[in-house]
Order: sequence, then structure tokens, then C-alpha cells
Amino acid sequence: MNPIVEFCISNIVNGSQKTFETLEKDPNLDVLEYGCLSYCTKCAESFYAIVNGEIVEADTPDELTERIYQFIEDNPLF
Repeated sequence: MNPIVEFCISNIVNGSQKTFETLEKDPNLDVLEYGCLSYCTKCAESFYAIVNGEIVEADTPDELTERIYQFIEDNPLF
């Protein structure tokens, strides 16, 4: 079972596209895109994704990518 990383389409459009594209290429992740994840305030204020049900956020797309991989490493599924 792969870690699941979920993105809001609005956050992708607002700048997290680079993170989305990077993670989507990783065969060890299941990357999903939704119309809305109902975190509108976070979406407007920062870059974020939901990783295995937990919010991971950052100030830049590169930092978001790093934080997502770090979260996955620190919180293995098994």
C-alpha cells in the first residue's frame, strides 16, 4: 500500500503545481487531485496537501515537497 497524497485543485492552481507534478512521478505514492478538500483558509494562505489523512503545509512548493517526503518517512504506514 502506497502513501496517499491529496491535493485541492485550487491549491494546485495557486502554486503547488510543481509539487503535484513531482510527486505524481513517484511510483511509490498515490497522488490524487480533488475539486475541493474543504480547507479553504489553508488553501488561500499556504501550499498544502493531505498525506495519509494529515495536513502538511509549507510556504513554498519546494518546501512542501520536502515536508511531504519527510512526513512519510517519519510516519510509515506499517
